[in-house]
Amino acid sequence: MSEFFLEIFSEEIPANLQKSARQSLLENFIKLFENKNISFKKSFTYSVPNRLVIFFEGLPNQIIEKKDEVRGPNIKAPDKAIEGFLRSNNITKEQIFKKETEKGEFYFYNKPEKKFQTHDFLRDNIPLVLNNIQWKKSMRWAEYDLNWGRPLKSILATFKNKTLEFKFHHIESSNFTFLDKEFEDKKRAFKNFKSYKNYFKKNGIIIDHNARKDFIRSELLKQSNKKNLKIEIDEKLLQEVTDLVEQPKILSCKFDRKFLKIPKEILIITMQHHQKYFPTFDNKNNISNEFLVVANNDDKKGFIKLGNERVVEARLNDAEFFWNKNKSQNLVKQISQLKNVNYFKGLGSYFDKIQRMRKLGAIVSDQLLISKEKIELSSSICKVDLTSDLVGEFPELQGIMGGYFAEEQGFEKDVALAVREHYLPNGLESKTPKKPFSLALSLTDKLDTLVGFFGIKLKPSSSKDPFALRRAALGIIRLIVENNKEFKIKDLINYSLLLYQDQGFKFESKIVLKELTEFLLERLKYYMKEKNIRGDIINSGLASFGVDSLNKIFRKSYAINKIINIDLGQDVISSYKRTSNILDSETKSQEIELSETTDPGIFKSEYEKNLYKKIKELRKYFLNISRDDEENYDETLKNLASAKKPVFEFFDNIIVNDQDITIRKNRLELLQMLCKTFENYINFSKIESI
Repeated sequence: MSEFFLEIFSEEIPANLQKSARQSLLENFIKLFENKNISFKKSFTYSVPNRLVIFFEGLPNQIIEKKDEVRGPNIKAPDKAIEGFLRSNNITKEQIFKKETEKGEFYFYNKPEKKFQTHDFLRDNIPLVLNNIQWKKSMRWAEYDLNWGRPLKSILATFKNKTLEFKFHHIESSNFTFLDKEFEDKKRAFKNFKSYKNYFKKNGIIIDHNARKDFIRSELLKQSNKKNLKIEIDEKLLQEVTDLVEQPKILSCKFDRKFLKIPKEILIITMQHHQKYFPTFDNKNNISNEFLVVANNDDKKGFIKLGNERVVEARLNDAEFFWNKNKSQNLVKQISQLKNVNYFKGLGSYFDKIQRMRKLGAIVSDQLLISKEKIELSSSICKVDLTSDLVGEFPELQGIMGGYFAEEQGFEKDVALAVREHYLPNGLESKTPKKPFSLALSLTDKLDTLVGFFGIKLKPSSSKDPFALRRAALGIIRLIVENNKEFKIKDLINYSLLLYQDQGFKFESKIVLKELTEFLLERLKYYMKEKNIRGDIINSGLASFGVDSLNKIFRKSYAINKIINIDLGQDVISSYKRTSNILDSETKSQEIELSETTDPGIFKSEYEKNLYKKIKELRKYFLNISRDDEENYDETLKNLASAKKPVFEFFDNIIVNDQDITIRKNRLELLQMLCKTFENYINFSKIESI
């Protein structure tokens, strides 16, 4: 058993391309080996900015393709298909034969056993694998016709410590690589991966990106602890800087404390997103003026540190200027400027949007029983920060800066917070607004967006969602469920459609309503799956209620899912299933018409009476719930579970199919009453039997 080692050396590959390149490289080789039934013990792929590395251990020295019967085209296939089959297998027409199968008569070919050396197989197939690497972005250079992430300079390839010689476009493979990305005259030969990895390790280069990532994380924590500071490591940023360096060194830097007067979000975005730095915080979670930089070299003379400090101070000087300029510009007076800011083609300007939001928000506020005036004010100013220099410079801060501006100009705290949070939640993991005005404004904004894009027929396809409408719909789901609220969504959609209509937009309202309600229910389904709710329970909830009961669907489904595998859940499901199965069986086999009630006066046994009594208790419970409009779902399930004893005693002692048709019908009506009583909670027929 032998090892295969390949290194591809190029100019620096951007961080956002490395991960996909690594994955594509590994997947392509594994697919190649699987197609030939070639086994191996271990495989991995690594990268640094200039190097893509792949390694396989435990490959056989010789590959044996076993004798096999290969099916070709149908005997009625055109001649071209038959010729293609012959050509692809390098055989003649005399070598094929006809054979009958379940799907018809086909041509077949007896493929003989074939042996070949793994070394030769790799040499012949590596260029094909490399050609199939999928780059998100690629480039050409000089006169070469190769598309690659960045200009390719060398390929090192070995098997069993011997060089794999092949040509890939303009590159001849060898057993050497360049040691320095800037000086191509420095190169070294390697027989295997172990010697390769150890050499670079001695020179401070960590080839393994996973080990490099762990090292950077550890050093960041070590540096921050040394200074008695805290660090919140952004995983996305950590991954990015890991792929930007090969010899990571952590530098501690500072900026002028005067910049701490700027909103912390500006500081964080400047450092994290623009400069790839890690901000630090004191013990009270206030941002400090110290930050950590992941450099790619030692900084013995301090030039790298000084350079990074100068860069961040320059950016913060700009941010400070814009902050001081923008914070005092009257938000209300700037509303009219939104007339010149396009929202989307076919949906008007942002001024048009906030006019719709003002009116739609008023309806939302009625359902929440909060101040209509405040939500109208919040709607009016929530998009004004789009005209500011700060949001122009830092688009990620839209909404957040609007909140700061509102606060600086003396708007009430709940109004400023609503403006600040109205884009939230913007994903499955982001924060969900909890305050009533924040909830109302966020819901209003997202509903207006969804109605507009569905109105101009730009709803998401199965594979594409360029306008993040799934995220907007998921945001609505999270706002409703995580705040334990319910809204008349259909009424809100219809009112939103009217507002668009009043502005001159012509939408097919019935179609939009239908498609958008289905879309929201589909997003609820996705949300519940993410909460690990069983699929049959999800279907049960969705079959029971509509889009005006999103919170109810979730909470009822969640409550059942929580108990489905314990005795309590089994008692509920088994009571319903046993009843519904017998009811279905008896009503299908007999032409019998059941009424909505049963006659307790003709009961013959205590078991019938006990079951009837339990049903009356449950119905009274559900009646009280409907009056109070408040249901404790856990309590409801406990009440339903309590029906198990009278249900099972009934079936163990009573023959439903009594010879007397009147008694039989009455007993079936009793069972029907029980099923319909259970279905006050949810459609249990969709839940699979335990």
